[in-house]
Amino acid sequence: MKKDNIFDRYSRQIFIEEIGVAGQRKIMDAKVLVVGAGGLGSPVVQYLAAAGIGKLGLVDFDRVEIHNLNRQIIHSEDNIHQAKTESATAYIRQHNSTIDFEPFQVKIDADNALAMLAPYHIIVDCCDNFTTRYLLNQTCLQLDKPLVYGSIYGFEGQLAVFNYQGSKNLLDIFPTPPDPEQVPNCDKNGVLGPLPGIIGSMMAMQVLKIVTGLPVDSNQLTLVNTFHWRFSKLLF
Repeated sequence: MKKDNIFDRYSRQIFIEEIGVAGQRKIMDAKVLVVGAGGLGSPVVQYLAAAGIGKLGLVDFDRVEIHNLNRQIIHSEDNIHQAKTESATAYIRQHNSTIDFEPFQVKIDADNALAMLAPYHIIVDCCDNFTTRYLLNQTCLQLDKPLVYGSIYGFEGQLAVFNYQGSKNLLDIFPTPPDPEQVPNCDKNGVLGPLPGIIGSMMAMQVLKIVTGLPVDSNQLTLVNTFHWRFSKLLF
């Protein structure tokens, strides 16, 4: 993309005093890996791609199903039964074909996590199970990479930034994973569509703040209750 086109595309970010041309260059040099292309991953991918993240990786092994469509807004009816990474690739090509988008249709596990996370500067946890969450946390600690964490359920969501500039991590607030049989999930208990849009957008904002060197709150868990419309912070 020519310089003039770059400025035109990202001008509304560049006009922000705290971002400017230097900040946009940082965004375009950044490498971010998003794990999960579902309710949280959809808005994260949308806004990071729109901002011009230089290299954007996306990991997901699942396929699009019709019940995903109330919240997983990078996918459409035409994508049903497609791999979510394939659907996301089509979205990225239409919205911002200039970024380096790298889809991985695999499941992250103990055998591949280090190799997959190592090339990226920031990891974004948009997954839906605690096994993967704890693996991502452990791997980010090994690689000394920041981890942007989010989760959703019903009307409620959580958000935190772990392992950033010496800050605490997932184990400091949740030392042990819960019993999988006692963990609620969207498939069984449901979620109202805009909630992951809210939390995912907040996660994307935290990523962009990290990339551009803006202040990022750490050692705290942001709690969002959209039923009673309450926002609170839990320090840890």
